[in-house]
Order: sequence, then structure tokens, then C-alpha cells
Amino acid sequence: MESAIPPHLETKRSRHKRVPDDYQPPYPSFVARYKPAVSRVVMAYFGVQYRGATPAAATDALARIAKRFAAADGPAHWDRAHYVDHAGFANVVSVAYWDDVARFDAWFAPARDDWTGKADEGIGTFIEVLRPSVERHETLFSSLGRPEGVAVIADGMSGDVQEHAYWGGMRDRIPLSQTSEMAPGGKAELVRDGARLRVKANDNLCLIRSGQDWSDTEASERELYLGDVEPVLREGMDFLRDDGVAIGCYANRYMRVLGADGTPTEKSYGQSWWKSLAALERWAESHPTHVKIFGAAMKYLSTLGPSAKLRLYHEVTVAAADEQFFEYLNCHPKTGMLTAVETVSA
Repeated sequence: MESAIPPHLETKRSRHKRVPDDYQPPYPSFVARYKPAVSRVVMAYFGVQYRGATPAAATDALARIAKRFAAADGPAHWDRAHYVDHAGFANVVSVAYWDDVARFDAWFAPARDDWTGKADEGIGTFIEVLRPSVERHETLFSSLGRPEGVAVIADGMSGDVQEHAYWGGMRDRIPLSQTSEMAPGGKAELVRDGARLRVKANDNLCLIRSGQDWSDTEASERELYLGDVEPVLREGMDFLRDDGVAIGCYANRYMRVLGADGTPTEKSYGQSWWKSLAALERWAESHPTHVKIFGAAMKYLSTLGPSAKLRLYHEVTVAAADEQFFEYLNCHPKTGMLTAVETVSA
């Protein structure tokens, strides 16, 4: 069994894991492995926001960003998803991944100007970027063979890892947790640049993308997932979307992944911004909405056992202040990290 932390990122611990060295997880899980030369990754969310029927400006913007993704220095992988937020606005989010910051920097300036540099009638646009060092990032997969999100740009996957299936495993998989509490620092502030609104968020801001893929399930398993598990998951995601600020979740999007032709796939993911990893951990370990999600998932997995075809994954980042970029144009005031600024000023 491997450690989730790769050998070249292991260091002498001043903070201990939540489990003893001989801990044996009850089922296998896996993490993405980057080449040792990769010191930093980039995850960039490009969102377009509108109300009602899809305006021509939104369709045009989505085509433009897809074209930019395919250009020189574009991302090694990207995907697109849709959701309706708590204010009733449709949001289509294209998230792109790089393992080379220099390539991203060469690509980003003109893409940013195109996306948030000028207002298009009937739509808002936003950019949310993290560029964390690999010491500040972790992934987890329930099965091999189909990486998602940032793991697509990794060199491969690990064998069975030890640090999972217990509360605290998420933190223990982050290499920086060996020596740092990763506590939040500072307050979010708003910077106005003409019509653009930029948010400078707190240090050690936390991002999670947590996904579900039921495309391989057969009739009975699909019915069990969509009937018993997904509604409970949606309830928890809606709580974070509508009421998460009080527990440290600035914004939550429960999104349906879109195919190349723009139609919904049988994949979804929740993506949320948290004041800290500790706030995310508290919700996961003890809040009634997540306890209910966990209970439904455990009942599902214990019913199906190894025959379960549902694929689960997540990626978690704790980003330093200088690894973040948030910019919004013509978006409603509770979009994404704008909520963090509203919270500070309230």
C-alpha cells in the first residue's frame, strides 16, 4: 500500500496523521500522480451567466473560449458544466487545467481581456483561477481507468493508498499538512477596475471539486443511485448553495457536466469555495446535510459491494493568497467569491 503523498514530497512531520501507521482502509482508493518535475498546476474556471433562454452572446462567448482552449499554450484538459444558481441565473462554467504555469501565463492575458474585458449585453462573465503548488493539493478516486478534472493532466494514478476512508484523510493527503495547519489568514477585499470586480480572498482559501459518474451503471444500480442517493446529495448541495456562508462556504455549485455537443451527460460535480479546509472538514464530519449524504452513500455501497459501477472522485486545494485570481463582470453580487466580500462588509 502506498502513501497518498508521493516520495519526493514527503518530509519530516511536525503534525501527525489522524490514523496510526498500520491503518488498513476497508476498500481501495487511488490518487493522481504528477511527474516529479511538475511543481504547480493551474485550474481556471471561466463562467458565463444569464437569466432565461440562452442569449446569443452566451453562445458566442462559449465558442470563443473553446477556440482559445485549442490554441497555442492552451490547457492540457478542459470540461464544461451547467447549473442554476440561488438567484435563478443559469451559469455555464468551462474549467481548464495546466501543469505548466509559464504556458498558462502566456495564454491567459488575451483570454482574460476577451472574457472580462468588455461587457456583452444580457450576460455576465467571471474568471476564478487557482495555481497551487502541488504541496497544497490532493485528489482521490474510487476506481482506476477514467481520470477526471485535474487528474487528466497527471502522469498516471497511484496504487491503493492508505490515507482515506476516515475523517481527516482529506487533510492527510495534502503534502503541506505534514508541517502546516493551513489556517486561514486575512480578510477578503474588493478591487474595482472599471466595470471589473476583483476579489482578493483570504490566505489558505479552500476549493473542492467532488464528482459523480453514473454512466457505467446498469438499470438497478442506476435506479438506486438516482432514487436514493442523488436526491440526498442535491439536498446537501442546495444547503451549501443557499445557506453555506454561515458555516464558511462562500459559494457552492452543483453542476451537470455537458458533452461536446452541449447536452447533459451522466456526470455531475459539486464545486465550492471555503474559507478554510477546517470549515470544509467540519461540514463533512458533523453537519446533518453531509451526515445524511454519507449515510446514503454507505448504504448504497454496502448494498452493491464490489459490483458498484458508480465512479466517485474529488480534488481539494488549499491556496495561498498569491495563488488566487477572481474577477467578475456584470455578474449578480452573490456570484462565486463576491459573496466573500459581501460577508466581510456585512
